[in-house]
Amino acid sequence: MSPPCHTSALLLVFMALAVAGAEQSEERSCDVIGDESSESQMERALLKKLEPLSHMRFNVTVEKGKTENYVYHFRVCREVNSTSHDFAGLVQTDRQNGKTTVIGRINETQVFNGSDWIMLIYKGGDSYGRHCSGEKRRAVIMISCKRGVTASSFSIISEEREKEQECFYLFEMDSSVACPAENSHLSVGSILLITFVSLIAVYIVGGFLYQRLVVGAKGMEQIPHFAFWQDLGNLVADGCDFVCRSKPRNAPAAYRGVGDDQLGEESEERDDHLLPM
Repeated sequence: MSPPCHTSALLLVFMALAVAGAEQSEERSCDVIGDESSESQMERALLKKLEPLSHMRFNVTVEKGKTENYVYHFRVCREVNSTSHDFAGLVQTDRQNGKTTVIGRINETQVFNGSDWIMLIYKGGDSYGRHCSGEKRRAVIMISCKRGVTASSFSIISEEREKEQECFYLFEMDSSVACPAENSHLSVGSILLITFVSLIAVYIVGGFLYQRLVVGAKGMEQIPHFAFWQDLGNLVADGCDFVCRSKPRNAPAAYRGVGDDQLGEESEERDDHLLPM
């Protein structure tokens, strides 16, 4: 093979490996049961709401005597083992013999919610043997609201396998993603007041910087529209003086003062009768 052909072949191989690696790195996510066109807006919104949990892995160990010793592995809308390509979202591993059983698969997902919880159901697990008429297993995960916690307290509640049909594994966990949005407690008046104060602050700071840096003002002149506010203050003072003053400004005093001029005049009048005629 000539060198150019050899180089082209290597490039094709590398491109194929890159594409395969990209496909493997892209993990599968939850596929709601039914046609894609039949998915409701609520289901899509709930799956999007659960996305913060998708990068996390959850494990819980259950030991009942010497006969049952299991570990349950769970991921939210992702495969537990992406290399297996089996869509397994919740897997049971027997610690005694290493046997793995798929409890539910993400390509058969149901999801719905209440006021403060989200229910995630994986169907299509491995078939029961002697229980539940040999139907396929399914996992029910109840995610309850707990603010301030991304995810915690993953545990198994029970396994219902004594029925003829509709058997299931029930798990629960706490997460803030199941919490409803907090309503604002601010009244309309509070919002308007905050907006008004914010605008005033922007006006003062922005005007101060403009007067100082652009206009080059100093001292009190740095206050935006200083002359206007000065005139406004004088007008307010005049208005307050007009409204609040109880007497006219130029009204004569109700009493005579005791100034030196008055005392002088009185003393001269009193001494007139002592002069010789």
